[in-house]
Amino acid sequence: MARILVVGGSLGGLMAANLLLRAGHEVQLLERSRHSLSGRGAGIVTHDSLRTALHAAGVAAEAPLGVAVGSRVALDPQGQVLCRWDYPQVLASWGRLYELLLQALPAGRCRFGAPVAAVEQGEPGVTARLADGQSLQADLLVAADGLRSTVRAQLAPAVQPAYAGYVAWRGLCDEGCLSRHTRQTLFGHFGFGLPEGEQMLGYPVAGGGGGVRAGAGERAWNFVWYRPAAAGPELAALLTDADGLHHPEGIAPQQVSWRQIAAMRAAARERLAPQFAEIVEKTAQPFVQPIVDLVSPRMAWGRVALLGDAAMVARPHVGLGVTKAGDDALALAESIAALGATPAALARYEARRLAAGAAVVERSRRLGAYLQARGGAPSRHPHERSAEAVLRQTAIDPRLFDPESERSTPEATAAP
Repeated sequence: MARILVVGGSLGGLMAANLLLRAGHEVQLLERSRHSLSGRGAGIVTHDSLRTALHAAGVAAEAPLGVAVGSRVALDPQGQVLCRWDYPQVLASWGRLYELLLQALPAGRCRFGAPVAAVEQGEPGVTARLADGQSLQADLLVAADGLRSTVRAQLAPAVQPAYAGYVAWRGLCDEGCLSRHTRQTLFGHFGFGLPEGEQMLGYPVAGGGGGVRAGAGERAWNFVWYRPAAAGPELAALLTDADGLHHPEGIAPQQVSWRQIAAMRAAARERLAPQFAEIVEKTAQPFVQPIVDLVSPRMAWGRVALLGDAAMVARPHVGLGVTKAGDDALALAESIAALGATPAALARYEARRLAAGAAVVERSRRLGAYLQARGGAPSRHPHERSAEAVLRQTAIDPRLFDPESERSTPEATAAP
């Protein structure tokens, strides 16, 4: 049995900690926040490999992960269906998966309010020095502390997020707030809207109480609206709160300026289908996320490994962020099972996951290419995709992905 520290208590860290505990290791999960992360995040697209990772991490196979839909639809600006594609999928909320994984973790294994300030390696192990001065020793350390990973910053300071030139406005709207027309036309589908140079999408997820029943008002609608925002004053304005304080590394939902929210809602009324505009209008706390790419050239340094967004950040178009973290966690656990809690095991893990993670990032770049910020009036971008292509290429199971399909227009069922 090895001693393993997992830094970061979000979904990737929880999956890794649960998997390693079930393999018989002594695991301590360190989360910088002083409190549970319940209530954070938004929607999650599930895939078969994510379900495999969740079940291996202790989430019961019969536990409902989210809301099942059978098809995808694209709406025109008037709210009519442009095209449809039958594609069954289960759509979860971040909070739902977090609660399931946290419940699977034995009591006392997650330590909140424990930010890691530095990591030191030596024989025979690794030491994590916490911000309060305490030191913890282990055989291995797994950094699953996200985009702004403090562990990665120490090991690879040159690896920094690269802004993609556009943002995503996101939010969750309670089903019970919405009109019958919006519920009937959208809640059975994964929905898309394509105003010029932008992209709106959304889907039903479990509501605040975890309910997923159709027709009971228990669900919520998760939306993601991609909008160009040039680096510089335009992006800075979005990341500046109502008191004038700039948050260059990302602004918390509750700090987003009401002025920016009001302007975004006004744009929704002008540019989006009425159903989407209603959802945006009635979402209590929309938030804005700068879209970035991040690719680390390494995932292992001796007895320290990076996992999930600490290593690779893909744009959300692929819908693989949590799935990628689950694949990382499975590969890590399997490598340690094969070679023990050793640097050789982490080297094997890196060999299995480095190219795979980079390929996901590259695919996400291709899918988001036409959303890059561009000056002047909107014009058709050479990478622009038809509604049919967007339906068939966004957030699909990675086993279905064919790079050649991005060079053509896939067929979908046109609306009559």
